[in-house]
Amino acid sequence: MSTDISTLLPPKVRRKTRIGLVAGGLGAYWPQFPQLLPQLQESTRYVVDRFEKMDGEVIDVGFVSDAQEAAVAAETLRRADCDLIVMFITTYLTSSMVLPIAQRAGVPVLVIDLQPTLTMDHATFGTGEWLAYCGQCSIPEIGNVFRRAGIPFRSVSGYLEQDSAWERIGRWIRAADVRAALRHARHGLMGHVYPGMLDVSTDLTLLPATFGSHVEVLEFDDLRVRVEKVTDQETAARMDLARQIFTLDDSVVDDDFAWGARVSVGLDRLVDDFDLDSLAYYHRGLDGEQHERLGAGMILGASLLTARGIPATGEYELRTTVAQLVTQVVGAGGSFCEIQALNFEDNVVEMGHDGPAHLAVSSREPLLRGLGIYHGKRGYGVSVEFDVRHGPVTLLGLGQDRDGSLAFVASEGVVVPGPLLAIGNTTSRVDFDRDPGEWVDEWSGTGIGHHWSLSLGHRAADYRAAANLLGIDFRQV
Repeated sequence: MSTDISTLLPPKVRRKTRIGLVAGGLGAYWPQFPQLLPQLQESTRYVVDRFEKMDGEVIDVGFVSDAQEAAVAAETLRRADCDLIVMFITTYLTSSMVLPIAQRAGVPVLVIDLQPTLTMDHATFGTGEWLAYCGQCSIPEIGNVFRRAGIPFRSVSGYLEQDSAWERIGRWIRAADVRAALRHARHGLMGHVYPGMLDVSTDLTLLPATFGSHVEVLEFDDLRVRVEKVTDQETAARMDLARQIFTLDDSVVDDDFAWGARVSVGLDRLVDDFDLDSLAYYHRGLDGEQHERLGAGMILGASLLTARGIPATGEYELRTTVAQLVTQVVGAGGSFCEIQALNFEDNVVEMGHDGPAHLAVSSREPLLRGLGIYHGKRGYGVSVEFDVRHGPVTLLGLGQDRDGSLAFVASEGVVVPGPLLAIGNTTSRVDFDRDPGEWVDEWSGTGIGHHWSLSLGHRAADYRAAANLLGIDFRQV
């Protein structure tokens, strides 16, 4: 896209992810090898500096040398309400120094051990120099104790300036970003479930119980009263904004465009008034009454909200809206998606959806197309159309099992060029490097619903790490 969406649509500002950081080593070494502690503290400063350059809030509680100091650090971290705690193992230490932090803070812990360089200088090193490289010695011990204590174990081993080690650490930080977003998210749910879509139905207690999120139940009247207060000047300004972002097809009717813009302004007020991080909606309506017109006029405003990082999705798809929020938080966009058709000649799955779309995944300036009828829905108006950017993509959906538990379900593919429908939908041709029918069979057997988020890049590793921190299953096709 030529237009920088972020300059026109400022992204939503959320609470920063809080990363607790504590370093440690065995205090018995300090009097024996006086140069060791200063070296380890220098390594710790490097680690702290790397974390502070990440987009989050770092709560650094310093260096601990015994179990008593670790207990004090644990209490500080508990009060800090962290989203992830990182324990930097600088040299060997006993597991009794780490366990209190994991237990008392009640927060997922990542253990990292990063030796100073790629390898020791064996010809010149003595015991004191070697001890700066033996943090790895503690890792199996910590893993054993965590398992016996019922605490999930995560670790990254490497050396201080190893890019691949920091990429693995970064993956856990992105996972913490997801955990933070979902812990504090306020999901709006407006209207009612699309009749007959049993897979879409979600127990509203499930999200707060699983993630800590809040679900705000809204009425379409909450939107109606706000739309009624939108002025003609505000509507005209929203139309001008839309013209900067979209190409308007000749099929767009001016009155429908103006109505979509008016509803968009009302939607912004609804989201602001209820401090929403996402919105799922649907209303069937009848004979063109006001609520039907509101439901039909949502697409423009919902797409603009989604572009700001506030996923707004039709068909009452609460779980998919959560998946879109996850893909948004890791920086991969995420557009509402379902299977449209299979192309066995080109070996691709054609997918997309009508209605709101995530403009960040578009390969070109998105199009507003006028539709006299919405297939499967009542009403008429403007809809968003584009093809998804070519290259690697990852699907992420939120599956639900018989016992009510949730799972992240993901699949990596590549969007490839080729013919697409021009019917006011987002569309893409995804190559999963296998027979498309076989892919559909395996994908459908995971517990996924018939909607998901389509995100840019191969991000399954990020979503797997997020599922780990959230304590839910992860399934990949």
